[in-house]
Amino acid sequence: MTPDRYCVVGNPVDHSRSPWIHARFARMTGQPVEYGKLPAPLDGFAATVRAFRDGGGRGCNVTLPFKFEAATFADKLSERAQLAGAVNTLRFDGTQVFGDNTDGAGLVRDIQVQAGVQLAGRHLLLVGAGGGASGVLGPLLDARPARVVVANRTLDKAQVLVDKHAALARETGTELLACGLAEVRGAFDVVVNATASSIAGGGVPVAGSVLKPGALACDMMYGAAAQAFLDWARENGGTGRDGLGMLVEQAAEAFHVWRGVRPDATPVLAELRALVAAG
Repeated sequence: MTPDRYCVVGNPVDHSRSPWIHARFARMTGQPVEYGKLPAPLDGFAATVRAFRDGGGRGCNVTLPFKFEAATFADKLSERAQLAGAVNTLRFDGTQVFGDNTDGAGLVRDIQVQAGVQLAGRHLLLVGAGGGASGVLGPLLDARPARVVVANRTLDKAQVLVDKHAALARETGTELLACGLAEVRGAFDVVVNATASSIAGGGVPVAGSVLKPGALACDMMYGAAAQAFLDWARENGGTGRDGLGMLVEQAAEAFHVWRGVRPDATPVLAELRALVAAG
């Protein structure tokens, strides 16, 4: 049987672990999937994806810096992609392009299933208000925490994100607030770093006092990029967690969007952690 073709598209994509992850999912589930890397010029995302689709591709994951452009490229968006305003998963249904965002679902599953921390009734701090934060805030609210504070260097940007999610916050009974990075008050059960500070190698943009003793501190990055954040969490009495679990869980969600089958992320995550640790 000729496998169906999928890929990850971005700039750059050489570093991506997605082909390895999806190859494991395909073997586990018996699905005829072939998955590769597709670099796109910064000004050529739509043309690159359209050529892949026209050549028989069935779908793709979208990574930096094209998640917002992917939302406008899709003909139809899932509810969570509409709320996020960003897309990381495209599925080609004939000539129609369906766009979804699996980042938030992946983060929540990693926190609740892999890390074993339930979010209902908890106090959460989401640091950042860009594409990463936009993709995860909706699913975080769906988990019904007591309070979510979105902290960002530019308060206005955080407020826009909060306003966009205000109706969902009311539905879930969650207090949702925006503040500047220097104005964060109180301590939290879970802190999620959705800023680019890890990629840039900068310091953690909030004080260690935001962590309750034993709080879970999650960075969306992994490997060397996340190490400073993990060190910060440990030094301030928290439990650090990198973005590998989110990466694998969002990939499992994307696999389900494409194939209607949800692979078990747990063994794949364990194998990937061993690979990353081995260098």
